[in-house]
Amino acid sequence: MWSIGAYSPPASARKRRRAATRATSPPAPGSPGTDCPAAAVAAHGSVTEAAKALHYSQPSISHHLARLEAATGARLIQRVGRGIRLTPEGELLARRATEIVGRVDAAGAELAAQLGLRTGRVRLAAFSSALSVLVPPAAVALRESYPNIELHLGDAHPTAARRMLREGSADLAIVFSYEDTMPDDGIRYSYLLDDPVYLLSRESGQTLTDHRDSAWIAGCPNCRGDLVRICEAAGFTPRIAYSSDDILVEQAFVAAGLGVTTMPGLALRTHHADGVKATELTAVRRRIHLAAFGEPPDPPATTAFITALRTTLDGCRPG
Repeated sequence: MWSIGAYSPPASARKRRRAATRATSPPAPGSPGTDCPAAAVAAHGSVTEAAKALHYSQPSISHHLARLEAATGARLIQRVGRGIRLTPEGELLARRATEIVGRVDAAGAELAAQLGLRTGRVRLAAFSSALSVLVPPAAVALRESYPNIELHLGDAHPTAARRMLREGSADLAIVFSYEDTMPDDGIRYSYLLDDPVYLLSRESGQTLTDHRDSAWIAGCPNCRGDLVRICEAAGFTPRIAYSSDDILVEQAFVAAGLGVTTMPGLALRTHHADGVKATELTAVRRRIHLAAFGEPPDPPATTAFITALRTTLDGCRPG
């Protein structure tokens, strides 16, 4: 039989545990700021700016970091010119602190949701066309079934959405990939639907190779990479003449004859400009997945949103 409290860890272990608690805990209830000092230094680049962000004095932040170094036995900061920066060990501690604070914050929402779904919160990160097309019907269904669950939305490219999941600042994410399989990165993926991709030009029925010498209009830096890979698979590298992460701008440039581009079906459902012809690229598909981090089962409020999303999905499929 195990006796609670019968084991007392060595002093060195207790010291490390107390240090980890100080490193990862947010300020006490009622105190300003929600980031731990180590994470704040990483985010703001200096003790002075971290102190301003947390509304602490600069000596308090410096003292906190010094105590962490003494407790962990690791050098966490180094001086660079007139300022300081975190060492790799310090960056690791700050990164883990951010993750743990996010998880503690999420745990509060999960506990509330556990109480019969009388209340709760779901934080969803998704790319813009998913937020515009897939999420609104699901949000309506969620509100009708559970009016007291709060749905918080964040517009994020899949790269940023995955980071938000790991940090604990999002509970769910809607992500996409042009690959047949999802990465083995510790995130749980659940397939939702295929999103067709279209060539946008001023003439119907054209192919990618018809525009190997044309000017191309690219999106955000991440989307630009997708465009380049699609064209390279067709045997050429696109000549990118213009860039914009606004689909209205991209389509306006196509309509004006300034270039061509590709665009997924969900994005076209949010806006399709006059004079722009969309030709489906049958060899290209964007696969959309729901993503979560951590072991199942998901918290009740999160499960309620997943159910609402899948229930309303059929009416949102491109086609």
